[in-house]
Amino acid sequence: MTALSATLVVLGGGGAHASGQQSPGTAGPMPAHVAAPYVETWTGESPAALAAESGNKYLTMAFLQTPVAGSCTAYWNGDTTKPIARAAFGDDIAAIQARGGNVIPSFGGYSADTTGTELADSCTSVDAIAAVYENLARTYGITRIDLDVEADSITDTAGIDRRNKAIAKAERWADRTGHNLQFSYTLPTTNTGLAPSGVALLQNAVDNHARVDVVNIMTFDYWDGVRHDMAADTKSAAAGLHGQLAALYPKKNPARLWGVIGVTEMPGIDDYGPEETFTTPDAVTVEKWAAARGIDTLSFWALQRDNGGCVGTAGANSCSGIAQDTWYFSHVFESFTRGRHVH
Repeated sequence: MTALSATLVVLGGGGAHASGQQSPGTAGPMPAHVAAPYVETWTGESPAALAAESGNKYLTMAFLQTPVAGSCTAYWNGDTTKPIARAAFGDDIAAIQARGGNVIPSFGGYSADTTGTELADSCTSVDAIAAVYENLARTYGITRIDLDVEADSITDTAGIDRRNKAIAKAERWADRTGHNLQFSYTLPTTNTGLAPSGVALLQNAVDNHARVDVVNIMTFDYWDGVRHDMAADTKSAAAGLHGQLAALYPKKNPARLWGVIGVTEMPGIDDYGPEETFTTPDAVTVEKWAAARGIDTLSFWALQRDNGGCVGTAGANSCSGIAQDTWYFSHVFESFTRGRHVH
């Protein structure tokens, strides 16, 4: 995502879904329908505390990236004091897992994708990239990895090919060692589906036998100067993606393809401006639609924005810019995970 970005999910054949916490290395897969908002991990706040306060069982943790272009070592936000290790966020992740949830670590985002520090753009070794994914799963007991590919990264064909080869390699490792491991791609979208660059990325995944379990589209940034009905455009963007996935995966039936789709919103006034405002009624509409369609993931950028502390402000990192109750969007979307929907 931009200072606000989201999640890329790879389209999967998918096994049985289950929830519930197990020890690292044996954790069960994500629920078939999950709300997992992004959390900004660079703020110094505790993801576990934010999850508890907001009522979220699942979080997407942004972002992992290399400290400099050319490196093959990923750190949280590129900060070399925060490696993939239990000492960095291990207690938070364990606390979330102990409450029956899990986290989805996310690689990339707008900053990494424009500085050559997204892991697969930075590192030229497929084996080294795959080893980072495998180490992440082992270290934290997570079962899904998100790949936020946008900006310069979505046209970096060498990086795209390495990433998909590394996904396939990590998936073979997971199958061999008994780990549950999914991949999601978070990608930019138009209001009628992916741009050709996003389709080409997924075609490369098909060509490399990389299973994509979720394709998560950022249904908040269209940058076209048009005032948008954000709920209606979420539906039309996802419908367009569904058609694109049907062409990429002709053996999957329509219901199964809906189960590969994720959407990520931005509560309130997004970074473009008032023309792209996701309202509290929009949240209810989208949650009901997501449940009826049976999509995989509902997310938003970002958890720290889920409050009404800056009415009228566009694109703030710590508030939505609209009048709302604190954690309103979390509570509405969390109904999607529980299967009890807001009316």
